Amino acid sequence: MLATVIHAARDIRVETVPDPVITTGDDAIVKVVAACVCGSDLWPYRGVTPTHEPHRIGHEFIGVVEAVGEAVTAVQVGDFVIAPFYVCDNTCANCRNGVSTSCLNGGWWGGDDRNGAFADGGQGERVRVPLADGTLAVVPGPVRDEQIPGLLTLSDVMGTGHHAAVSAGVGPGDTVAVVGDGAVGLCAVIAAKRLGAATIIAMSRHPERQALARRFGASHVVAERGPEGIERVRELTGGIGADRVLECVGTKESMDQAIRSARPGGMVGYVGVPNGGPELPVRQLFNTNVGVNGGVAPVRGYIEELLPDVLSGAIEPGLVFDLELPLAEAAEAYAAMDERRAIKVLLRP
Repeated sequence: MLATVIHAARDIRVETVPDPVITTGDDAIVKVVAACVCGSDLWPYRGVTPTHEPHRIGHEFIGVVEAVGEAVTAVQVGDFVIAPFYVCDNTCANCRNGVSTSCLNGGWWGGDDRNGAFADGGQGERVRVPLADGTLAVVPGPVRDEQIPGLLTLSDVMGTGHHAAVSAGVGPGDTVAVVGDGAVGLCAVIAAKRLGAATIIAMSRHPERQALARRFGASHVVAERGPEGIERVRELTGGIGADRVLECVGTKESMDQAIRSARPGGMVGYVGVPNGGPELPVRQLFNTNVGVNGGVAPVRGYIEELLPDVLSGAIEPGLVFDLELPLAEAAEAYAAMDERRAIKVLLRP
């Protein structure tokens, strides 16, 4: 079968790899219907995260179950499923506490799971899914083709944007600023609107992303950055700053922007993968009573909550996919996102 393999910085290849096989009774084999490139995939693509040897890549996919191990009971052959960007049993203490990304028995796509077996990357024609009962979320069928992009966002970016909003405590009537206009930031706008925010400020310098943010519910767009951007947020919030700020980038500059855009006593929810050196200025936080909460998003726990709104069209996170390519053109998908020619790219095997 075909799958995406990263060999080195900016060296993405689609290669023939062995078909996956069930190795434990908890496994399932999923035929991929759609996968995608994530902003966090760009860190190894750009060489920020080193690639020491070629390996499968990708961690967002949806598809149809083709086979299950003898211990699998929650999913069946023929089920349409969403795979979150990690493996989890959904039953351990950490999963029950709402932090399934810290599952005591889980792992990450493209690396070793905690049972010692290798977990496939998600950008391929088929994927072996460890701990299938906990990892996979079943979508009630039938699934229409136009629903595919929205369902795919539940594997990562919609749940991650939602986690930013939940971590910041977004609620009815809040003023919310969103730092970052990638797929996660745009989904954070959806999440803030869905949770009842009255004013949503999207920080974006790109006209097409600004337009999408407004469609998703942003009431204002701020193109400025640094001190000018912070001042614009304050102008829009009565001079004090936003109640909640959602940080969706992961750099030192974006975290500073988020913290300084929050009002005294406000809260920052952060989900940007911290590969750009973000820091917490504890004295500033102390002086202003600004809180910071968040981290890697436990999206498996959000799928059932968000799924009905995606299926009904109440929210449209699938619109973040502004480019669709065949799996064979995965290298172009990475380049398009790296060069900001696309917000997010959907891959069809």
